[in-house]
Amino acid sequence: MSFTLLINIKKLLQVRDSNVQYVSGKDMGIIPSINNAYLLLENSFIKEFGEMENCPKKLDNFKVIDCNGQMVLPSWCDSHTHIVYSGNRSKEFIDRIKGLSYTEIANNGGGILNSVEILRNTSKKDLLEQSLERVHNVIKQGTGAIEIKSGYGLNIDSEKKMLEVISEINKSTEIIVKSTFLGAHAFPKEFSKNKHQYVDLIINNMLPEFHKLQLINYVDVFCEKGYFDLSQSEKIISKAQELGIQTKIHVNQFNSIGGIKLAVKYNALSVDHLEVLNDKDLEILKNSSTMPVALPTCSYFLGINYTPARKIIDSGLPLAIASDYNPGSSPSGNMNFVVSTACIKMKMTTEEAINAATINGAYSMGISDKAGSITIGKIANLIITDKLNSIDEIPYSFGCDKISKVILAGAIV
Repeated sequence: MSFTLLINIKKLLQVRDSNVQYVSGKDMGIIPSINNAYLLLENSFIKEFGEMENCPKKLDNFKVIDCNGQMVLPSWCDSHTHIVYSGNRSKEFIDRIKGLSYTEIANNGGGILNSVEILRNTSKKDLLEQSLERVHNVIKQGTGAIEIKSGYGLNIDSEKKMLEVISEINKSTEIIVKSTFLGAHAFPKEFSKNKHQYVDLIINNMLPEFHKLQLINYVDVFCEKGYFDLSQSEKIISKAQELGIQTKIHVNQFNSIGGIKLAVKYNALSVDHLEVLNDKDLEILKNSSTMPVALPTCSYFLGINYTPARKIIDSGLPLAIASDYNPGSSPSGNMNFVVSTACIKMKMTTEEAINAATINGAYSMGISDKAGSITIGKIANLIITDKLNSIDEIPYSFGCDKISKVILAGAIV
């Protein structure tokens, strides 16, 4: 039995009861906190917290961390990443600077299919090494839970390779990992003229096999013009539901084609991107338990519309934010910058952005019982900040992580 006692915490942020799974609307502007606090960890879990005047006595077996002038909050929960990939797409970065659009780059053989070709020719060992390096970097930047998608294999062997790498990351690190099968990310070149056959391959072969091997927690589909249409998306989602797997869906990145209605129909855990959002979409989301997820650094990198966060929150809905870490449209997993971008470009308050990146992010990964808040019994994944005068300094100091220490499962990283 080991104990870690954090004392003299200037402000202990995101203190919640266990029954709070996510926050919506006006409640997103509130972060419950305790000034001049202590936090007691027992092994990997949060044991107790409160004001310093009620702090337990320092016993011999307590490891004590003095947080004088520092704040403590739960680690970031990054609910949308493609962090398992090979190589990079820096050439496309230059193409975009020269004026080519995302669609033009894809039509010229770039985009997702470029990453597919590279990954198919990468060994599992090499893919794991590249991906682990990225995962260790985001851990240092305060991420304590991460969802990782496949989708750069687009055939049985390569998708399986990706999912096995995700499984290895889960086993070899303390970060909380959720695995999402995104075989419906794009149509591979070999099926460009027989798209229905690729959908059949996903439904009849990939999904059942990967589910049987217990490699996936969720299923995702890129429901968008030029990718998977409503009919194709529904076939895949319906099969996932038949197997008892919940979905998380890419929708409304470039067009509103009815993907949100489809997602809510099948009780999707989250709908992600939402750069293009109309009033009808909002009304559909109001009558659901599906979490809207914005990806602000994707909009930043591509120079496209930002998800209308104010419209979503002001309508009473919840919102999560995530990094979309991937080689083509968001090659960074720094959630501190995600929070800053949400505030600067999407006009979210600091409190709203932190809620979106912690408690709501946890919900959109299906782990709100384990992470996302300072709650007794939850896993002790924490950020200890530098000395701060205000929580507003976290997004204000964009590009500069105001982090002193990161704790995962009760241990300092």
